[in-house]
Amino acid sequence: MALTLYVDTARWRAHQKSVIDQFPGIIPVCKGNGYGFGHERLAEEVNRSGADMLAVGTTYEAARMKDWFGGDLLVLTPFRRGEEPVPLPDRVIRSVSSVDGVHALVGARVVIECMSSMKRHGIGEHELAQLHSAIEDVRLEGFALHLPLDRTDGSDAVEEVIGWMDRLRAARLPLHTMFVSHMRAEELARLQQQFPQTRFRARIGTRLWLGDHEATQYRGAVLDVTRVSKGDRFGYRQQRAASDGWLVVVAGGTSHGVGLEAPKAMHGVMPRAKGVARAGLATVNRNLSPFVWAGKQRWFAEPPHMQVSILFVPADAQEPQVGDELVAHLRHTTTQYDRLVDR
Repeated sequence: MALTLYVDTARWRAHQKSVIDQFPGIIPVCKGNGYGFGHERLAEEVNRSGADMLAVGTTYEAARMKDWFGGDLLVLTPFRRGEEPVPLPDRVIRSVSSVDGVHALVGARVVIECMSSMKRHGIGEHELAQLHSAIEDVRLEGFALHLPLDRTDGSDAVEEVIGWMDRLRAARLPLHTMFVSHMRAEELARLQQQFPQTRFRARIGTRLWLGDHEATQYRGAVLDVTRVSKGDRFGYRQQRAASDGWLVVVAGGTSHGVGLEAPKAMHGVMPRAKGVARAGLATVNRNLSPFVWAGKQRWFAEPPHMQVSILFVPADAQEPQVGDELVAHLRHTTTQYDRLVDR
């Protein structure tokens, strides 16, 4: 009995191909928990695609992925002087976001990150003059821009990249390759047309692996079903049942990521109102679970346990049976499955 990730493999791979076809020279990204699929599985998919480079989040991920992927590995987390050394092959490329970092990586293959409107990390315009001597001692693979997902100010991603291209060109720095994140295919085509001597390479993870929501589905198996009457006590905290129904024990707990939720950026009155309502219900121990039964998301009977969750299903719904599987609406990047099944 397990929390299972079911994958419609043909549909999933068809979506991957559609993204790859839109972005020539694409660099697939595999970081964190492998977007819910795991690093080894995504390495298998990248090998199938024929990509020559794979981006990972950290040097520790690169150390694992080097045994599963034989091409170049681009580490997205910028190098910092004094970081723990991790033995890596020469085909690993380090991202660098400071002049000091470039100086410290003598002989290494590097991609220099420029400060975008994300304002997360990157070389600033005022530092470009200092790069001339620094890049003489490294093997420069290109420059990179990590762009924001939303542009609420109406700005244009293409214009932002063009601005950096102009700055780099004015500083007489090499522009043979520019790595970009979070750009649409048509935007990339506009850039390639305007700068035919530069190769633009899109680093893509979420859109590639998770862009077709219907290709994957999590399901938790029902392990036990216990009938309760209104007022019966149950669980670790011995709460009382609010009404007649069933306590349903389903595979999937905190060790799987059930009950974990990343903060959301809310825009508009309605999403904010729903957020306030959910917070209010939580104060009286009413928390909606990700599990669906009989067409409805069901409430947690109590906070999820380490490997299972206990749900409350009211008496007016159909009784679940041991062995049934409940669809679970879970976030791929925070979920660890017990098994993956290709369909």
